[in-house]
Amino acid sequence: MNKYLFILFSVTLFITGCASSVTSDIMVEAEADPRANFKGYSRYTWLGSAAIVYDSEGKWEPPQFDADAEVKFHIDTELRARGMTEDSLDPDLVVAFAAGIDMDSMELGIDPESNLTTLENVPLGALTIVLVDAKTGLAIWAGSATAEVQESPGEEAIKKRIAYAVRTMFKQLPN
Repeated sequence: MNKYLFILFSVTLFITGCASSVTSDIMVEAEADPRANFKGYSRYTWLGSAAIVYDSEGKWEPPQFDADAEVKFHIDTELRARGMTEDSLDPDLVVAFAAGIDMDSMELGIDPESNLTTLENVPLGALTIVLVDAKTGLAIWAGSATAEVQESPGEEAIKKRIAYAVRTMFKQLPN
C-alpha cells in the first residue's frame, strides 16, 4: 500500500437502510498492513474528511445534522479506547475518512405486480476510514462500511448506524 491509497478508495455515505435492524444491512470490511506494529502508535492527527454528496434539501441527511462531526467523534472514541491521544505536532498516525453516495447503484429485484426480475435503482453509500503512518506516509489500515440509502432518515438512526459502522471497523484493527 502506498501513501496515496486513501485517495483511491471508493467513497460513499451510508445513511439508513430498510432492514429489520437499523444496522443489519451495513457491510463492514477492513484490511491491515501485516508489517505494521500497531502497538507502536500512540498519537494521531486528522488529515481531514471528504463528502461526495451535498444534500441541501435534507433528503439523505437531516438538516442541521453534521455527519462528519459524528464520524470524527466515533473515530476519536475508538482511538482513545486504544490508548491513543490526538497530537497535531508529533503524530504517529494520520487519520482520514471520506463519505458519499452512489446514486446510480443498481441491483436485481422482483416486480410485485408481474413477479418478474427487474433492475432497480438502489442508492448505496459507504464510509471509508484510512490510517496512515505519519513517518512513512504509507496507509497501514483501511476500513469501509457500505449500506443501502433511504430518503428522510431520522437523526437517531443515522447516529446508531455511524456508531455501529465505526465500532465494527475498529474491531478489525490489530492490537
